[in-house]
Amino acid sequence: MASQAPAQQLVTVFGGSGFVGRHVVRALVKRGYRVRVAVRRPDLANFLQPIGTVGQIHAVQANLRYPASVAAAVKGADAVVNLVGIMQEQGRQSFPAVQANGARAIAQACAAAGIARLVHVSALGASTESASAYARSKAEGEAAMFASVPGAVVLQPSVMFGPEDTFFNRFASLARMLPVLPLVGAGATKFQPAFVGDVAEIVARAVDGTVQGGRIYELGGPEVLSLREIVEEVCKVTGRKRLLAPLPFPLARIMGSVLQVVDSLMLGLIPDELVMTRDQVTLLESDNVVSAEAKAEGRDFAGLGLAPTSSEAVVSSYLWRFRKTGQFDTLQAR
Repeated sequence: MASQAPAQQLVTVFGGSGFVGRHVVRALVKRGYRVRVAVRRPDLANFLQPIGTVGQIHAVQANLRYPASVAAAVKGADAVVNLVGIMQEQGRQSFPAVQANGARAIAQACAAAGIARLVHVSALGASTESASAYARSKAEGEAAMFASVPGAVVLQPSVMFGPEDTFFNRFASLARMLPVLPLVGAGATKFQPAFVGDVAEIVARAVDGTVQGGRIYELGGPEVLSLREIVEEVCKVTGRKRLLAPLPFPLARIMGSVLQVVDSLMLGLIPDELVMTRDQVTLLESDNVVSAEAKAEGRDFAGLGLAPTSSEAVVSSYLWRFRKTGQFDTLQAR
């Protein structure tokens, strides 16, 4: 129960070994919660053990496509967090299966177990009317959460950054490999990058019960940056002087379709940094920023009483490895 001390409460975190998951687990452990990490491969989650005390964190097997495993993972839990998401479909791991039906399975399991504290991390831009299959599945997952647990807390962060992110790190890797960096849509798409540590803190507060349930919160950092500005910042931090070439959306969609097929035929052997899907291009056609309505209603970081961290203050602490001579490099662009 929420009235109990954190040390007496168990929190199940689905996807706890991922990029966001490790930060959420850390935030929960610092508060004293016992954490059950539900993942498909528990053997790959052992790196989380040193974050907490002996026995405070343990991993269990769960697959969102199998409701019985989900029900077993939430059994006895006081609160549940869902962080599972994919950016690219692969085999049976499709957007509907993972982000819509998977979220539904978790919500239904919580309802059956009488668990009222449910936190779901979705994505900014989720909409059932979106042209992107990714965004539609995210919206379907949100609806499934509220249908089974009306008091659930849904968080919609913009693109997240942190040491293990797949956004800033991706462009830094591309800048190291390629002399020319393509900018889809001329790099005009707007983002509001959110620090993963800040998002994890809000998740932990929701588990504490201090975040009002039954609402969708839009989480964006203090800066609104265009894709071009983000890539330019990455090149500056990594000391790479690269030509930025505009790539029109029609051409980008064709390239995305071709790369997706080629990657499938090559069994995923193409480096992740070089793979761009048609659906990802579709996502780039819309800005990814916090709405005016969310700000006015206090459904953002400011409304939750947290001053978000800027990307400029953090990215240089982990992108130095992409410089020509690493941390010993001078910051003169080449």
